Amino acid sequence: MQVINQIEPSPKRAQEFFGAAEDGPFIMVNLLKFKDKAEYDDGSDNGLSGRDAYLRYGMAVAACLQAVGAKPLTSGMVTGLMLGEVEELWDMVALVQYPSLSAFRNMVESPEYQAIQHHRQAGLEGQLNIKIKSLAG
Repeated sequence: MQVINQIEPSPKRAQEFFGAAEDGPFIMVNLLKFKDKAEYDDGSDNGLSGRDAYLRYGMAVAACLQAVGAKPLTSGMVTGLMLGEVEELWDMVALVQYPSLSAFRNMVESPEYQAIQHHRQAGLEGQLNIKIKSLAG
């Protein structure tokens, strides 16, 4: 299995993802890898760690989640690997429940989300977003 972290989806991937049939609530698994140092396009706050830049985004995104009826389930720093092999572990994992695909799309396209997106981009080296459906219903 080849794993490639990215900051943004390709246009094709985004079209496939958002073009899928609406299928109700889902959980987004976010596997996050931080830059050692934040890289803001305007050069501001470049003294921050990537983690700290991402945490700025994390604090601000809570209102965006609430606005579309989504809720963070849990998040935490990765502390070890018990099974399998990877070249490098992710730094953090976050699980967020969304009421629908359209709610997720509305959030990422909202002006409020776009206004905080630069913190995410400055802090992340890459990430994987994996959409899952709960087996619990």
